Amino acid sequence: MSRVADLVGAAHSCAAKRQTPGVKWAMAERGAKHPHGVDRLCEAGDRVYSRAVRRGRVPRTDADPVPCLLELALLHPDPDDMDWLVPTSPQEVMTRLLRGVYDEVRESQRRVGSAVAAFEWYAALGQDRQMPAAPGGGAAIRVLDGLSRIQAAMDEATQACTTEVLSVQPGGIRREAELTEGLHRALALRGRGVRMRDLYTHVARHGQGLLNYLDLMGGAVEARTLDEVIDRLILFDRTVAFIPANTERTMALELRHPALVEYLVTVFERLWRLAIPLTAALPDTGIEGISHREQSIAALLAEGHQDAVIAERLGISVRTCRAHIARLSETLGAASRTQLGVRIAQVGLDGSRRPSAPNMFGLPGQESPSIH
Repeated sequence: MSRVADLVGAAHSCAAKRQTPGVKWAMAERGAKHPHGVDRLCEAGDRVYSRAVRRGRVPRTDADPVPCLLELALLHPDPDDMDWLVPTSPQEVMTRLLRGVYDEVRESQRRVGSAVAAFEWYAALGQDRQMPAAPGGGAAIRVLDGLSRIQAAMDEATQACTTEVLSVQPGGIRREAELTEGLHRALALRGRGVRMRDLYTHVARHGQGLLNYLDLMGGAVEARTLDEVIDRLILFDRTVAFIPANTERTMALELRHPALVEYLVTVFERLWRLAIPLTAALPDTGIEGISHREQSIAALLAEGHQDAVIAERLGISVRTCRAHIARLSETLGAASRTQLGVRIAQVGLDGSRRPSAPNMFGLPGQESPSIH
């Protein structure tokens, strides 16, 4: 027969992989050098117990080096001859093991139930507790759960807005549904002479829907772009801000605390100064054959980011990102990802230095100037 201890170990392997504590019977001090349970025997205990199962019993002296077998009740004295030890059957061991696992699961369920009850109790207290008030009344921070509540709060802020709206729109090319979703608010703001400034990623320049939207808004909206921007942000009259509260954007935070709003306005203004007007062309990279987007990808590659992270930050698909990386490798003459990183640093695409002339980088097919 196969080793029984292995069978017992296999029966508990799934629980061990989930980092479940396992079922362990207490061990006396003399067994402290064998800190384990029946779910995973030590090597010496494995040999002795397996031999006892095969032969029916073993001499007591065989168990002297492995007192753990007695402490774990895997061996017990033979009532007919106290100089011998007989094994507990593997079936009984496995039953005991599974019973212990079952007890652990029941205890875990009990703890989960207690945690849920406590959560509901604290949640009820949280609903009764009022949020800090903003100057002029109203909550300084309000959680908007659900798209309908978010839209209603945005409509309310739009109606109260009289001067300025600042917004950051991350991601790539804006879908028509996204652009038309808030079109009624934008038209209402334009009708009242409210100034609007929007920040997008460079990729958004390639969307015809955005261009149509800006044409419709006329001079009421000024748009600029960056390689990457922060998460979505909308500021009304520098008094109320909206930011996402989860990744699905089904929850939002309405912020009216002056310090928080002022901080977000400062972040927006600094990004705005760095951004390029949508009506202006993107600057040349200074390196023949390398586009502005590939320069941005190169800088993020140099920081050690993976393709998926780069794609998300620049608002492009992973497939498009990898296509740009392939072209970048070809242009720089890099045969591997490691070599590409070296070439990016050599030509200064990592931001360490700026090129002054296209022929100074020693790109394939170009001669580098000699230095005397």
